[in-house]
Order: sequence, then C-alpha cells, then structure tokens
Amino acid sequence: MSGPSLRKTDAHSSIHEASLNEALELRDIFRKCLEDGETDKALQVLEVTIEHWETRTLKHAEEEEEGLYKDIINEHPDLLHTVIQLTRDHDLMRRIVDNIKDRLQTQEPNMEIVTLLDSLVIIDLIHNEDEMNKLLANGK
Repeated sequence: MSGPSLRKTDAHSSIHEASLNEALELRDIFRKCLEDGETDKALQVLEVTIEHWETRTLKHAEEEEEGLYKDIINEHPDLLHTVIQLTRDHDLMRRIVDNIKDRLQTQEPNMEIVTLLDSLVIIDLIHNEDEMNKLLANGK
C-alpha cells in the first residue's frame, strides 16, 4: 500500500516540483563549472547531482512502483497501460543516470553530460505531467 502523500495530487505534485527544481539548480551549477573550466568542482557537483537523482527522483519512483502503481492497478485495471508507460519513464531515467556514472569511469565531466541531465529533466517533466493528468486526476 502506498503512503498517503503519494495519493494526494497536491502533495504528490509538490514532491515532483521540489525534486525537479533541485535537479535544475544542480544542472545549472554543473554547467557553470564546466564553462568556467572548474573541472574538479564540476565533478563534485555532478556527484551530488547523481546522488540527488538516485535518492530523490528515483527513490520516489521506486516507492511509486512498489505501492501507488500496484494499488492503482488493483483499483483501476484499465490504467495498466498508463502505469506501464510511467514505469518505462522511470526505467529510462535510471538508465540515463547509470550512463552518466559509466561515463565518469572513463572521462572527465563534459557538456555531453549536461545534455544527459537535460534529458532526465525532459523525461521527468513529461512523466510528472502524465502521472498527474492520467493517473491521479479525478480521484484515481
């Protein structure tokens, strides 16, 4: 069973918004470090950014998959396709974060990673909108 804040549209939306705003700030700081040639600082910021995505957005995604999504499918089997799509969004975000981590094993932080961070943001924005409008709207 999912926690009550995951079921309340306003509370759930606030969780998404706060996490996304933090991710955007971290992405901007990372980009600025790269532009200023501060590679060591960029690496530190990127490590914090990865931790943020893993402990905030992806942890939240895991909680949704283990609780909210199962509850919704049980109550509204017609929403299975939507839940599958939303779970795929989570999987894409996990894969991109893993890709960033893999890149750091063989190369220094660079602007390509900013593009990957932008991809995470875009997926998350679309995901959050779909979740609010297709899954949690109208008391579902």
